[in-house]
This record gives sequence, structure tokens and C-alpha cells, in this order.
Amino acid sequence: MDHTMVSDTHPTAARKPWYRQLYVWVLVAIVLGILVGWLAPETGEAMQPIGTTFVEAMKMLIGPIVFLTIVGGIASVADLKKVGVTGLKALGYFQIGTILAMLTGLVAINIFRLGDGVNADASTIETTGTAAELIDKGENQQWWEFLTHIIPGSVAAPFVEGDILQIIFMAVIFGIALNAVGQIGAPVLDVIQRLTAVIFKVLNYIMKAAPLGAFGAMAFAVGKYGVETLSSLGWLILLFYGTSLVFVVVVLGSVMAFLKLNLFTMLKHFKEELLLILGTSTAEPALPGLMRKLQHAGVKKETVGLVVPTGYSFNLDGAAIYLSLAAVYIAQATNTNLTIGQQLGMLAVMLLTSKGAAGVAGGGFIALTATLSTLGTIPAAGIMLIFGIDKFMSECRALVNFCGNAVATLFIAWWDKSLDVDRARRVFNGEVLPPLEEPTTTETTTEAPVVGRATPAVEDPLAELESSTVPAVPTTTALHRVVDGPAADLGTAETDGVFRDRDDELVNEAAR
Repeated sequence: MDHTMVSDTHPTAARKPWYRQLYVWVLVAIVLGILVGWLAPETGEAMQPIGTTFVEAMKMLIGPIVFLTIVGGIASVADLKKVGVTGLKALGYFQIGTILAMLTGLVAINIFRLGDGVNADASTIETTGTAAELIDKGENQQWWEFLTHIIPGSVAAPFVEGDILQIIFMAVIFGIALNAVGQIGAPVLDVIQRLTAVIFKVLNYIMKAAPLGAFGAMAFAVGKYGVETLSSLGWLILLFYGTSLVFVVVVLGSVMAFLKLNLFTMLKHFKEELLLILGTSTAEPALPGLMRKLQHAGVKKETVGLVVPTGYSFNLDGAAIYLSLAAVYIAQATNTNLTIGQQLGMLAVMLLTSKGAAGVAGGGFIALTATLSTLGTIPAAGIMLIFGIDKFMSECRALVNFCGNAVATLFIAWWDKSLDVDRARRVFNGEVLPPLEEPTTTETTTEAPVVGRATPAVEDPLAELESSTVPAVPTTTALHRVVDGPAADLGTAETDGVFRDRDDELVNEAAR
């Protein structure tokens, strides 16, 4: 039961021709989807199952990927205190980023005041269909519910419902426990790494259908809502996109400049993920690619595994811009006067209500309704004024969320003094570099992965299926001995094995 490692150093990968680049076909699919939805609306609307099926297939893997990467990252860290410090740094950064994003939206809508002159009567606005359901859910949501909601009712429920917050909570607890049990947990960590490799291989297969998913989602969006919706509130859409662009270039660009990295080369490096988000209107399918590329760019695996999934729930810069901009627009449109103090108080409420809807379908509307209901000054029914264009704003929200999490992970890694800035710069500039943990000699590995020791990175989920240079996963000494050797051998002391203390009766008994 040997697993032989690759003997040669990683070869320099030749650039694939343009017609074999995934992002090229995603871009083509987006253009075709727009054309179909515009020229044949009924046909475009009928394409909805194609887009939703792809997104659901991706969401199927998000939960396991988040759980396995967080558990593997925490369990592989020798010092648990460092994990806690990294988590606190990340949460602090997320809050600052959210506040800046909300202030950006607030300033923009106060300068341009697009809601003035609408003169909508809130008492005559009818709420129907999906919008009514979201408004009702938001009105009945308390600001503190996200704290109690984090704890799941069962182990399986978060994975069935796709609740990322609950999955993160379970993963952190399990990872800490796995780290705490010491050497006994080594076989479990080995299983975690093997499962991660399998999940990413499944992801590799699903990503081949990304162009189809982008085509279906874009054709449906344009066919369903049409260009009439765009023209009616086009200025508000343009303001949101412009405000988001300013935030990305100025705020996120400043953070990247502080790190001595270039924002635009980073965005070019993530072009596949950005186009995938543009086509599907959600950032979730791009999460695995973001994690893989950040790790390859020089961010430690444990940092990526902890910060990126957490950021997908707590660091939503695009959603923050949308919340502040939309809330004040509704106030202006319904002739509700808000003082600067009231607007700042609204931002304080949004910091809490926005977390309650993280990872929930229609979360932006739920958070907005919860905010307006908590304040009691802006009519919640006013949400119907912007409900029709929400689909066209969701792409921008997801794109900004993605960019914000990429920059946040780089900054937290720098803060932890674990970012290889030179490697990140070279990777973002397009240099083809070997993986960080590249085996250089031929050897048969029999060492078990020890909890507290870094483990090899999983395979590139977007790599070509025909790749034949995938490193083998390390095997476990203890597992070999249970199958191939006498149980008595488990009590032998080894300098590099899993069970080093032959006098530890509890460990030996557990091994038998």
C-alpha cells in the first residue's frame, strides 16, 4: 500500500491556448445569454434551470469545502492561540471594512440624491410575492438573532440547509478539538486531507459546466426583467456600480498599496472567478478558486482556510454599500427626512442586522427590511421601489464582496507576518511558479500527518483533468500497521511516528 511521490521538480507549465481557457468560454456564454434574453425573452426565461442547476451543484460543495478547509487549517497549527488571534484580527478588519463601505454608499446617495422627486406614498405601496415574504421575514428578525442562530440544531442541518455561519461554527469547534487531542487525532487529520482532495476533484468536474451555468443565469435575468427595468431606475444602478468601483479602487486599492501589491494585477489574476460571479450573480462558486489561488500566491493554508470562509459571511463590502445607499434612497423617495445623526445611527444598526442575513437567500432585502423596521422612521414597504432592479445589482454586490475578501485575506496574512509578498507579486504578475510544497525526491512516504504540522495543499480544482503530476496523498503509518502488521508493533517507540510514547497505555489501547 505504497504511495510514491513525484520525483521531478514541478515543470514550468506552458500557457494554454485561448480557446482552452475557462474564463474565455464563460465570457462568451455571458454575451450569448444577454443576446438570447434580449432578443427572445421567453426563451431566455426558459433557460433558468440551466443556471440554477449549476449554482446548486456548486453550493452542494461549498459546505464540505468550508468545513474541511477550516478543520484542516486549525488542526495543522501548532499554536492554537495563533488561530484565535488571527480570527480576532479578521473580525476587526471585517468590521472596519464594512463601516467604510457603508460610509461610501452613504456619501454617494447624499451627494446625488436620486430619490428626490419620486414622491412615493408608502401607504399605497403594495407588497406582493417574493418581496412580501422577504419583508415579513425581515420585520420579524431581531438584531441579536444571528448570535443564537450560529449554533445549529443538529450536526447535519447546516450542510442540508447550506448555512455557512453554522458550518463555520462547527468547523472551528471540531478543528480545535482535533488539535487538542494531540497525536491521537493524526489519523483523523489524514482522513480530512484525503476527503479535501476528493471534494476538490469533484469541484474540478463541475467547473467544466461553468459556461453553461453562466449562459443560463444571464439569459434568464435579461429575459425575465428586460431592459425596461434597467431604464426605469438606471441612474440608481449606475450610482451603485460607480460607488462600488470607487470603493474597490480607492479603499481596497489603498490597502493593496500598503502591502506593496497592485490591485489591478490581482484582479487580473482572479479574472476566471470574477467572470464566473458576473455570470451567476453569486460569489459562492468562486470561493474554492479564491482559496486555491491565494494559497498559491503565498498565503499560508491555515490563514486562507480561516479568513476566506469567515469573510464570506462577515465581510460583505458590496452588500454594505447596497444597504446604506438603498436605505437612504427609499427615505428620499418617500419624503422621509433623515438627519446625519439618524443616518449614522442607521449604520450602527446595519452592522448587526447585516450579519443576521449572511448566507441566506434574499439576505440583502432581509437585512434592509430588518434595519428599516428597527429604526421605524423609513417605511419598509418602500423596498418595493427597488425590488425590480435588485437582480441587476446582485452581480456588483457579489463582485465587490469577492474583491474585499481577497484583499482582507492578504492583509490578515501580512498582519500575521505570514505573507510572502514577493511571491504574491510575482504570481499576480503572471509568473508561473511551482507549488509552495513541492516534493523534490522520489520516496515512499509512510509518515502519518501529525496534528500541528502543515499538510500538503490540495489539488488545483480548476486544473485540467488530464494533469498527470498530482502529488500523492501521504499515507498513515498507524493505519498500515493495523492492516499489515501485528498489533504488538504499535507499542514500539519511533522517532517520527504517530505513537512515540510506548508507556502511554491509553494511546496504545486506542490504537489496538
